[in-house]
Amino acid sequence: MTIDMDFVESQFPALAGRRYIYLDNAGGSLVLRGVADRVRDYLLTSSVQHGATYSKSREAGEKLYAAQEAVARLINARRPDEVIMGPSTTALLRILATALGETMAPGDEIIVSQAEHEANYGAWERLERKGVKIVEWPVEPGTLRLNPQTLAGLMSPRSKLVCCTHASNIMGTINPVREFADIAHAYGAKICVDAVAYAPHRLIDVQASDADYYAFSFYKVYGPHHAVLYGRYDDLVALPNQNHFFIEPTRVPYKFQPGNVNYELSYGCAAINDYLVELARRDVKAPASERDCLAAAFGMIARQEERICKRLLDYLETVPDVTIHGETSANAHVRVPTISFTVKDRDSADIVTQMDRHNIGIRYGDFYARRLIDSLGLRQRNGVVRVSMVHYNTLAEVDRLIDHLDPIIARNAAIHA
Repeated sequence: MTIDMDFVESQFPALAGRRYIYLDNAGGSLVLRGVADRVRDYLLTSSVQHGATYSKSREAGEKLYAAQEAVARLINARRPDEVIMGPSTTALLRILATALGETMAPGDEIIVSQAEHEANYGAWERLERKGVKIVEWPVEPGTLRLNPQTLAGLMSPRSKLVCCTHASNIMGTINPVREFADIAHAYGAKICVDAVAYAPHRLIDVQASDADYYAFSFYKVYGPHHAVLYGRYDDLVALPNQNHFFIEPTRVPYKFQPGNVNYELSYGCAAINDYLVELARRDVKAPASERDCLAAAFGMIARQEERICKRLLDYLETVPDVTIHGETSANAHVRVPTISFTVKDRDSADIVTQMDRHNIGIRYGDFYARRLIDSLGLRQRNGVVRVSMVHYNTLAEVDRLIDHLDPIIARNAAIHA
């Protein structure tokens, strides 16, 4: 199955005419027309408070619940009330950390990978105030991968939680989350997975991953500035309430949504499913069930992304002064098309700002994975240059990037020759 790029372009209004090249998608993807339409529809027809007996309130509540069901199907949760929606992954993980922290005792250990975005590190580090010990799980030198054997060596009877990313927002490396989960569970610990950098690229299956907690942001997945945290229902019921004192323990997910959830953004998220299903059904051999369509759509996405990823990686490997941080293979099974690199003796900011005038959006920095960037000694060079692509990017756009990038970084190689 091949991706229908005409259809894809028609669903993202910002792509009209391809006058600008969006290659900062790991920072935030473009928004689907269907998402914006749903947000608008909700605000103009259903903007009433939920929980009342009058018909409009009931209708609005049904829309919100339908969106919750759609997200549950997208991630393959067992039931809709395992889906907690909120303003951001950072905020949701803070809520989870506060709740879990109330169940922990001094000396309990939380293992956190060195590759984390700060959302899945800082929230847990705050628990050190009550005596919880943070154990850092380092990346492997050279490959920068997270090694399961290293994790196993860090586990102990005091281990209560393992925190890791499904895909690095710096290296693009896809981690074997199920293997990590098996190790954690063998010691009676739970695992919390940050999937922000993974969710736009591959189909999520929280049951197959066996993750206990799993979070990502919809604004990286063609949706609004909104996020989701998954947790097993029994675990969520058992955790302390983070809402008003009179909210019952079984009121999941509401007990983790102080101030309530954003109704219109939640409703808008359901359009992500609609887009993926229609993308799959553009192919004459598309399967009938929604889940199979989601799988087929992400299969198309992976193949398209592998092609554009390979084009850029192949070029970068020809430039002597370039260091690619992460996998150099474009294989869709080992990485997503988030590519970070540095150039010998060059400030990453200088490279990126020279690209700005060409209407190409790339980025430099630590991308909130500061601990990893510091460990690589790159903060003084303004971190890495990051090119982050998704399926709506094309080979022609990558070629245009290379055409403008080459005089900047290849010149550096000539100087050092």
